[in-house]
Amino acid sequence: YIFLPTYRLAWPTRKDFEQKYDLIHTHTPLTLGLAGARLARKWDVPHVATYHTHIEAYTHYVPGLTLLQKHTRVVTRLMGLYYRRADAVITPTAAMLDVTREMGVRNPVVIPTSVKPEVLQAAPPVENPWPAGTRRLLTVGRLAREKRFDLVLDTLANLPDAHLVVLGEGPEREHLIRHAERLGVAARVSFLGVKPWTEIGAYYRLAELFLFASDTETQGLVLQEAQLMGVPVIAVGARGTLSGVAQGRSGYLVAPGDVAALTRHAQAILADGQLWRRLSEGARAFGAAWTPGGVAERVLDVYASVLGVPREIPFPEAA
Repeated sequence: YIFLPTYRLAWPTRKDFEQKYDLIHTHTPLTLGLAGARLARKWDVPHVATYHTHIEAYTHYVPGLTLLQKHTRVVTRLMGLYYRRADAVITPTAAMLDVTREMGVRNPVVIPTSVKPEVLQAAPPVENPWPAGTRRLLTVGRLAREKRFDLVLDTLANLPDAHLVVLGEGPEREHLIRHAERLGVAARVSFLGVKPWTEIGAYYRLAELFLFASDTETQGLVLQEAQLMGVPVIAVGARGTLSGVAQGRSGYLVAPGDVAALTRHAQAILADGQLWRRLSEGARAFGAAWTPGGVAERVLDVYASVLGVPREIPFPEAA
């Protein structure tokens, strides 16, 4: 991306295929999604689109676009042009239905994205990055302004016996390091960068508590990852994350920007072993509610609907 140099913009180079496909499913409205939509029109086949990203929340990456969106809603209108032309639109949470309907999408289907627990559980052991004797806090994600990792650091400042491990990279890394220094917690934060998907489960396995402060998520898959590994979650409840935590059973949701509530829940969980164990058990159960096989069945239902064919082939659950 021109305005986000640490990320690459995919561009399709293949114009011809050895065979024509019966359906196109896109997962972005950007370059690859536009290419997929073009192929669907060229082949005259159904186009299914999944709405993963609340693009309007990312306009600050393009100079002047936030102001332009505020006065003209140009981004919303462009997104609407893309998604309204799809034969079916999937959104991962019910909280995003208002966003897709604002774009003029009719009858979007809610199907949560799923995480394969076997990959997380099979992660090999890693060297423990938390200093001995500290409470083990974890947060994961792209280090970007809209993810509000600054609020996680603010919470850490109120937990003197805790150490925070941050997994992820992004344009805000240096700003977050400076913020930690200003708060006096730089020695209690480890920025470990991006870790392979096959290894990340080991960090969840070691963590005691997962903190997440983003208020722009369409779903927040890291919440499911943490809970699948039995880590209680304290997160901001906004849009997609509203359905990402079982309130009081797998963790807690707080209002956007509420560092005091993040702190209060963290202190309560870390001080009460019985509460932690109850939330950990609840997290495992809640995280496992949506299996990859179950999600695939729902997606196949959508495919069958737009293709106008009966849904007779069951999708086998992974062993």
